Amino acid sequence: MNAAEPLTVLKENVEIFLPDNALEEKLGLAQKENRKLIIKLGFDPTAPDLHLGHAVVLKKLRQFQNLGHTIVIIIGDFTARIGDPTGKNKSRPPLSAEQVQINAQTYVNQLSKILDVNRCEIRYNSEWLGSMDMTETIKLLSQVTLAQIMQRTDFNNRFSTGLPISLHELVYPLLQGQDSVMIHADIEMGGTDQLFNCSMGRQLQEGQDLPGQAVLCMPLLKGIDGSAKMSKSEGNIVGLTDAPHEMFGKIMSIPDALLPDYLHLVTDFTPEGKQGLLQQLNQGENPMAIKKQVGFNVVQQYHSAEDAQQAQEFFQNQFQNKKFEEKEFTSVSLAALGIDQPENLRLLDLCKELKIEESRSNLKRLIEAGSVTINGTKVTDSQSPVEVGKEPVKVRIGKRAFFELVP
Repeated sequence: MNAAEPLTVLKENVEIFLPDNALEEKLGLAQKENRKLIIKLGFDPTAPDLHLGHAVVLKKLRQFQNLGHTIVIIIGDFTARIGDPTGKNKSRPPLSAEQVQINAQTYVNQLSKILDVNRCEIRYNSEWLGSMDMTETIKLLSQVTLAQIMQRTDFNNRFSTGLPISLHELVYPLLQGQDSVMIHADIEMGGTDQLFNCSMGRQLQEGQDLPGQAVLCMPLLKGIDGSAKMSKSEGNIVGLTDAPHEMFGKIMSIPDALLPDYLHLVTDFTPEGKQGLLQQLNQGENPMAIKKQVGFNVVQQYHSAEDAQQAQEFFQNQFQNKKFEEKEFTSVSLAALGIDQPENLRLLDLCKELKIEESRSNLKRLIEAGSVTINGTKVTDSQSPVEVGKEPVKVRIGKRAFFELVP
């Protein structure tokens, strides 16, 4: 591999470089000092599952790792108890220390799907933030002005519209930046929504006469609904631990307009392979055929080729070939659901029992959108009673969940 090739690989799909020549400078520095770069990625374990949106950044880290650089994963067990409202118009509720630890362990386990965790440094920022005294805290706060903090878009929008901003939220970017100071990060990775927080790390490093980190921001992957960024709170994710048929089915449900983004950001086709599929799409190829290739590729990455083949066959049988009554239904007994009074059962409550991982608000939206059927009939009233207990009842929730309730 010549000197230009690593740079080309590392620059692929990166949306923002801070400064513009950041990557070239850092790679040149590493070569000059004969050392590996320290690449930082921080996670606040506010939810226990990683998804393809996280994978966009993680796969870039893997490229750095494959080139021998040091990957440092910062688990924000301290900052998660504050809650970063990035992209939100209100505070995020702080988590308990116990919930943070549970989520953090889940994150570390799932990182192994993409990174060689044994070659990563896993650090918890309570290690240094939890021991700061008031003098050190005030000293940290003195390095940034309120005007600088208010340049962050979500803070500015909330202030302009009269929505409350708690003082502890204003401190959050400084705490994330302090993580970079403590590990002497050369590069910090994140999504484009993390640009402000990552740049804060650069500012704090320079304020302490340290080399300022470069910032590389990856594009935000839109969720399978095609509107908001992929987020568990939006109910639009493809989880890294989703079952193969669930993962494949979710990919098949993305809007056609998202295919180019998914080809570039979630598949591991060669650049030539991606370009070839895009050309087919532009020349009128059925988007469904391209989606199947994307879905197969994604399942193969996180499971196996055999799982991908079975997932594709399941999709074709379940959604393309069979009539409703011929589809495969997961048999669930009323006793297993713990329904004590089936005569008072409402549709929303039943859906929540069957899809416990889904929020009630998301399930209500599905019902009202006509995406839930009882014995093949759409029901759009979430409070509609459901008669169960005598005969088997077939329930479809969304596009991929089929259940048969048995007495």
